[in-house]
Amino acid sequence: MIQDIQKIEYKGRVVFEKITMSPFKRIPKLFQENEACFMFIKQGEFSVRTPDEVIEFDQGKGLLSKCFNYFFELSPVQRDHLDQIEVMGILLYPEMLEDIFQFELASSSFSLGSPVKGINIDPLLVNYRESISILLDHPELADEALIRAKVKEFVLLVSKSEQAPSELDFLSALFQPISYEFRTTIEQNVYASLSINELAKLCNMSLSTFKRKFASIYSESPKTYLLRRKMEKAVNMLSIPENRIIDIAYSCGFESLSSFNRNFKQQYGQSPSSYRLAQNA
Repeated sequence: MIQDIQKIEYKGRVVFEKITMSPFKRIPKLFQENEACFMFIKQGEFSVRTPDEVIEFDQGKGLLSKCFNYFFELSPVQRDHLDQIEVMGILLYPEMLEDIFQFELASSSFSLGSPVKGINIDPLLVNYRESISILLDHPELADEALIRAKVKEFVLLVSKSEQAPSELDFLSALFQPISYEFRTTIEQNVYASLSINELAKLCNMSLSTFKRKFASIYSESPKTYLLRRKMEKAVNMLSIPENRIIDIAYSCGFESLSSFNRNFKQQYGQSPSSYRLAQNA
């Protein structure tokens, strides 16, 4: 999947990186050190699935995210027409920022809104992106003093782009804790093609903890509940003659028509096409 990766570290942590990869179905962004992230999308396009929404990102845009788990996804159509995806990332760590800026992150009334949001890349950010690209191509130039200066420059540019009152307000908002209601996350992703393990990661839980929490709320296993909801939607969609069966399969969160047909037949004893004919007879 990853074709090439370049990175620059500051005191043992990756701060700048450029990743080139081949098309993929879904990959997780699982944060490890409470780091926030900014990405320049240099080539390609993808969607980001958060606990409560799916956001599309196109080539030339920027992505700003707080520290929480989410997924990068490509649709079947995107996987077919994309050759590769290239992103350039800046990783920001609370301790590193407090050291560089010589202040402690504190609470702020300023808000960034969504924990993952698109950023328009203005000419100043374009120039910044190119300067980081040069450093990644020539990492011997990136001593600690230069890295500190480039991190400061980035924070200044994006805080102004987001109209934050100050750099401290921007950084404080960037690291404000995020919480999602469990049921909201489940209901927003019922018809996604997520595995149970992926859904657990989206809820920031281990698989065993997720299954216990799910059963306590829904009184069913995740597999049983999710399949039932998908089948209910499929039946409703089959009642509309204009809906193609393959489109119904994807809309209900199945990866392929064969998977949809197999699960539908197990549930209703006949194929979706046969079920539709019987209902319309």
